[in-house]
Amino acid sequence: MTTLLVRLERFYDAVPRDRARVEEHGGLVLFVPDGSVWPFYARPRLGGAPTAADIASVRARQRELALPETIEWVDENTPGLAELAEAAGLAVLRAPLMVLDPAALPPVPDHVRVLDRKAPSFGADLAARRAVAQVGFGTPGTMIGTAGAAERDAALAAPSDEGVRREAARVRDGRAAHALAEALGEGAVASGNYQRVADVAEIVGVATLPAARRRGLGAAVTVALARHALDHGVRTVFLSAAEDDVARVYARVGFRRVGTACIASPPHQPESGSAVRSDSQ
Repeated sequence: MTTLLVRLERFYDAVPRDRARVEEHGGLVLFVPDGSVWPFYARPRLGGAPTAADIASVRARQRELALPETIEWVDENTPGLAELAEAAGLAVLRAPLMVLDPAALPPVPDHVRVLDRKAPSFGADLAARRAVAQVGFGTPGTMIGTAGAAERDAALAAPSDEGVRREAARVRDGRAAHALAEALGEGAVASGNYQRVADVAEIVGVATLPAARRRGLGAAVTVALARHALDHGVRTVFLSAAEDDVARVYARVGFRRVGTACIASPPHQPESGSAVRSDSQ
């Protein structure tokens, strides 16, 4: 296990703890949300070696709590867990885990901005970011689709929820940042954010309206977030991609594959974990 992968493992273990209570199930830890809209997941306990019995225990608890039956981990840090999960009937998605080479990061495009928490428009901008993500992740992948500004505006018109307030609080204390890409005559068309623990930040939730795909917008959002993180003291910026096509997009803006992020869930369960959170370009 390399020093870098250990840093990422510690990040994954730390990032939910301010929004969830922790339950240990042998070699697995289950993060139970404390009111957050994000359902969270189970992960290997730091230094632990999960067993088939641990998988069965945590899944039973997830069902009891009406949480997704999701387990996430870095494959290289917990070898053999993928095979145990598959033997338990779970489908395992293996996603490229990528870390930024700061020297290879291109300039930030003019049409992307990181949301300013002090700006009067911050609340509206954050709501727009969430609306773009809702529409973008509603049609995963990289293919051009029909959903665009109208669907975004419909999502924007929906009643706001507690999630907006929580996200705003995380931005204000430096645990997160959000970005929007805008197009002339279209408004916000792509968005994303990063979450931070100490000097490590993970870029997540990069999404583009399907009608605006294949224009480099997701990559532009990623560049803006990465630059913002570096400028604010982050040393390691990383992300995971849903598939190789998406990984190639990130490779063009300075990210290099260092491992594999795994997410295990029942075959027909909608994806709800966080190992693959940057997958709509």
